[in-house]
Amino acid sequence: LESRLLTQPWASVCFGESALIAKACFGDTGYVLLLSDLSSVWYESADAEAVGQRSKELNKRLTAHVSSFLHRLANLMSPLLAGQPDPATSFSCQRTAGGLSLRLKSELSGLPFYWDFHCCPAPVEMVSRHLVRPLIRMSLALQHQVQELSSLLLQKDAEIEDYRESGAALSRDRLRTEPFQEELFLQSFMARSLPQICSEGDGQAFALALRQLYAAVTLQEAKQARKRHHSETSGHPDPPPQSPEDETASASEGTTVSTVLGTAWPCQGPPGQAGGLSSLPTTSSPLHPGCAHVRDGAPRPPHGGGGVSLTLPPLCPQLTSSPAQKPRLPAAKAKPKKAKGLF
Repeated sequence: LESRLLTQPWASVCFGESALIAKACFGDTGYVLLLSDLSSVWYESADAEAVGQRSKELNKRLTAHVSSFLHRLANLMSPLLAGQPDPATSFSCQRTAGGLSLRLKSELSGLPFYWDFHCCPAPVEMVSRHLVRPLIRMSLALQHQVQELSSLLLQKDAEIEDYRESGAALSRDRLRTEPFQEELFLQSFMARSLPQICSEGDGQAFALALRQLYAAVTLQEAKQARKRHHSETSGHPDPPPQSPEDETASASEGTTVSTVLGTAWPCQGPPGQAGGLSSLPTTSSPLHPGCAHVRDGAPRPPHGGGGVSLTLPPLCPQLTSSPAQKPRLPAAKAKPKKAKGLF
């Protein structure tokens, strides 16, 4: 999960007065969560065993398979990272000496649902991989983009000047512009726009366009890493093409909660790939009446309800079989026709 988390962009989140950036990847065997205030970076990587143990401690009256709990957590985290937090779900953040604790509180079928993310300081290699190197590549990409736009503006100015020399005139004088001068533009940008950008605070660290650029940059890094690994192991410079079956299998391995244009993506790729959380419900669905029972020894709530067996659909639901097709009748053989001719 941690390696597939790389291509997912950061999302700006707010817990009370704490502005953070976050990314998370949920699969059917665990999850990885990354949080940062741009001064420190924390993370938690939990496998199926840890998720199962914590679910028993925090939700004693809810019983379900580990993948169902992970599915539920993914649905609760998705609106938060999409910038549209669910009012029925609350988050609280507390910093400790050893890291950061994120507490989630929601409700499921009338019973409270809790979860605690225990994050510890991220190692230097993880910070470099998910923040430093992508940000450096993003700055280089933006620099090349500015150079190409400047070249395009100069070409447009030359085209407009040619029209003027040929006698063309503007029908509306308010559309007249001065020729583009790159040095003057950069000086004006540094004096007027840059102070405003720097005063917006850390909560605006990853705007929409930057999240898209981050996903594109990290995707290229992941491709280059696969090529280097393949060349080191087999001696060939290019890896073999991935088969459709492999792509389908990798798409079903995990689900990432993250946002670009309000859409959550699958944790193995950038926007445009199917299978992400955009197809998953973000609100709790009622449980089947036949699934409710009280765990042995668990106290009943004051209103008389019992515990609930949490039965949720798996991350990758199985496809229902298509209806049986009618058997086809064997086609009747055509009778040979007599050849017509003069003889």
